[in-house]
Amino acid sequence: MASTKSEALETHGNGSGEHHADEPSYLQVAKTWLWTVDHKRIGIMYLAAILFFFLVAGVLALTMRAELWNPGPDFIEKGKTFNQLFTLHGAIMVFLFIIPSVPAALGNFVLPLQLGTKDVAFPRLNLLSFHIYIWGAVFFLLALGTGGLDTGWTFYTPYSSAHSGTSVIFSTLGAFILGFSSILTGVNFVVTVHKMRAPGLTWGRLPLFIWAIYATALIQILATPVLAITLFLLIFERAFHIGIFDPALGGDPVLFQHFFWFYSHPAVYIMILPGFGIINEMVTVHSKKNIFGYALIVASTVAIAAISFLVWGHHMFVSGQSHLASLVFSFLTFGVAIPTAIKVFSWVATLYKGSIRYNTPMCYTLAFLFLFTIGGLTGLHLGTLATDVHLHDTYFVVAHFHYVMMGGTIIAFLGGLHHWWPKMFGKMYNETLGRIACLLVFVGFNLTFFSQFILGSLGMPRRYHTYHKFSESLRESFTFWHRSSTVGSFILGLGLFLTAGYLLHSLFKGKPAPANPWGAKSLEWTETTSPPIEHNFHDVVVVTHGPYDFDEIDHSQKG
Repeated sequence: MASTKSEALETHGNGSGEHHADEPSYLQVAKTWLWTVDHKRIGIMYLAAILFFFLVAGVLALTMRAELWNPGPDFIEKGKTFNQLFTLHGAIMVFLFIIPSVPAALGNFVLPLQLGTKDVAFPRLNLLSFHIYIWGAVFFLLALGTGGLDTGWTFYTPYSSAHSGTSVIFSTLGAFILGFSSILTGVNFVVTVHKMRAPGLTWGRLPLFIWAIYATALIQILATPVLAITLFLLIFERAFHIGIFDPALGGDPVLFQHFFWFYSHPAVYIMILPGFGIINEMVTVHSKKNIFGYALIVASTVAIAAISFLVWGHHMFVSGQSHLASLVFSFLTFGVAIPTAIKVFSWVATLYKGSIRYNTPMCYTLAFLFLFTIGGLTGLHLGTLATDVHLHDTYFVVAHFHYVMMGGTIIAFLGGLHHWWPKMFGKMYNETLGRIACLLVFVGFNLTFFSQFILGSLGMPRRYHTYHKFSESLRESFTFWHRSSTVGSFILGLGLFLTAGYLLHSLFKGKPAPANPWGAKSLEWTETTSPPIEHNFHDVVVVTHGPYDFDEIDHSQKG
């Protein structure tokens, strides 16, 4: 385990026990953090890193929305510059924020606590995964100083082929390195769940957040190597001009799509399954009611993880694949909706007649239920062959993707951050500001992306930085909905900056948090302090009941 802060100030790096005045104490503290093997500190470092990249990607998004206020070019004159902006926005958001957000940050902090153990199975491997993440991010950001990247976050060939003048090698190498971080984290979590559960914590008593992280880890281990091999082949092709994906060299660009989406559709569930796990926790704790259909939720989680490997072809309906393949992938796409619907019905049933407390985590839970349902239902349009052909590569796809990824994963992440914030930092935040910020995020998000459903239905292509050459009637419609989307994006940004403000304020001025401010039943709330002690628990934890055993509902707390 890492040294405490007081030990760090007393002990020099050479082990002499002597404090040297020529080495500032804050540097020594920084060293103890950067080389810690404490899962809680690693989770907090991940949290700081991913929130930084969330800020970078968000600023890029606001810049693009501002450019689209008018039909013609404003401050971004060249389409290539706009392409670089949305490529970096998408790549940073997906690879550096959403994929590691819940597992690496919240999962690292919470998983051992919920299992009743002192740490993950391989603490040093856990630290290595964080350092690999940082190195992957460095290579990603090198693309900014080497000509930019304009391939789109999917790195599609021939945009990323040998004839492209962009810094594809740096960015794909960054994604390649990040994949190792994801795999190591997944292996660590799987072994921890199997081998380090507290006595009495059977599979039937596992918190549903653990089940979600466990299923996610399995996908990470099985799917990420496919992406790694694909990116390695792309780098190899660019370096040695050997035809693999580049048609000019005799390669097949559709092969790249198959490889990429075989990973990237499971990656959608790497992103959303942990969000489901957070909602499972919040919906029961903040309604003071046992979870409805525990076994069905577990089964649906495992089913989603399995089916996720079978539906990649619905991204390729217009790629020229056979009609039979498209038909099969369309059918399987509808099939994955069944376990997802089980979860939604379970959450609604859990809320029914519960003692709901409308605090900030519950507000994000309700926002998730609304937004993710829209994201799921609009997926039916894209899973249906007849409508997908018309909506493909329009803003309808952009809106659907964001309703699932941001309306699902990021909203759940924000809810989970508020839910476990008192446990992580031992401070309570301002509930009034929390609810106001959630409302701003909810209104701004819907105004931003629901407008894009209409834009896509009207035929507005995605990835265009101007739309002044369309017919007058279309141009007027596009201008109205683009401006609505831009206004919504700045409201959304205001809500997120407000969230950052009161959470940071709570670290310095917030009231001390009790051990269990929510009255939850899982081990991280009932068996340790806020924040937890260095080794999590004073004694060996023995589990005698499930994590959601709310025997009686206290209706006096309702509202």
